[in-house]
Amino acid sequence: MSKLIKVAGYRQLLDPIQTELGIKQIKDFFQANLSTALRLRRVTAPLFVMRGLGINDDLNGVERPVSFPIMDMGDQVAEVVHSLAKWKRMMLGEYGIQAGYGLYTDMNAIRGDEELDNTHSLYVDQWDWERTIRKEDRNLAFLKRIVRDIYAAILRTEYLVCESYPQIKPFLPEDIHFIHSEELLQMYPDLTPKQREDAISKKYGAVFIMGIGGKLSNGEKHDGRAPDYDDWSTPNEDGYKGLNGDILIWYPVLGRSIELSSMGIRVDKESLIRQLELENKQERLNLFFHKKLMSDEMPLSVGGGIGQSRLCMVLLHKAHVGEIQASIWPEEMRKECASAGMPLI
Repeated sequence: MSKLIKVAGYRQLLDPIQTELGIKQIKDFFQANLSTALRLRRVTAPLFVMRGLGINDDLNGVERPVSFPIMDMGDQVAEVVHSLAKWKRMMLGEYGIQAGYGLYTDMNAIRGDEELDNTHSLYVDQWDWERTIRKEDRNLAFLKRIVRDIYAAILRTEYLVCESYPQIKPFLPEDIHFIHSEELLQMYPDLTPKQREDAISKKYGAVFIMGIGGKLSNGEKHDGRAPDYDDWSTPNEDGYKGLNGDILIWYPVLGRSIELSSMGIRVDKESLIRQLELENKQERLNLFFHKKLMSDEMPLSVGGGIGQSRLCMVLLHKAHVGEIQASIWPEEMRKECASAGMPLI
């Protein structure tokens, strides 16, 4: 498989039983730390939502959701969620969660259009979280504080893993570096966005790249982001645009950067209208979710998703996410992985 990274001399540090124990330990410990750090309560979440309400995450706008007709509802169509980015914000209002508190949930999704490689699977599992904020919290300083809290929880989890399995050595830096995607472009103008991510992640070990979704000075986006959840267009106090970003780390096992979380302060009414106009998707204002937002029926919020299998993968020093989760892989990839010492579940 052309997209598969095969690591010379790779060997699993944990056997299958130790791996399963490690996965449970990481998931239990990290979500407890995340909940405490951000003051989040756990809630139950849907696997699918109705089509046409504007609730499902549109990702980059080209991925096709898995869908099916519901016999007892006159064959109305439901879609398996891509993520719960917008659903969570609705629930903050439904549950009446006050500013400074929020919710998290186990999000399971199927992304049939995913390009499969060492870190991308058809099966997506995340901790999806959302927290109610005040109007005065819609700034970069607040966003950075939340990012540091999340990164600190990751560091504590890495310490636990290394204490439990001495053969695993820590590699994450103590601090996370912040940089805007426009600054990154100016630093590495001749590199692609992915190459820029690798360069900055290798330099600092852990970075939060801000302002993802809007066009940069070269007329291109660093990466795609739907126009109706993250706010990527509001001017911030650093002189750039955007109140969102991605947490990336440099992963020495694969010799590349890996995204662990996508997150941001969510759109208010003004930024929603602006971003829908920029993306020429003003018709979404007629959808259920967008009408609720424009009618002030949902609170201001910050939120994101943190990959469960991907976090387990890097903290257990695995070379392929298929060593962590059970999914479907091309037979050719399974054979290549087995011959490279990374048998897939």
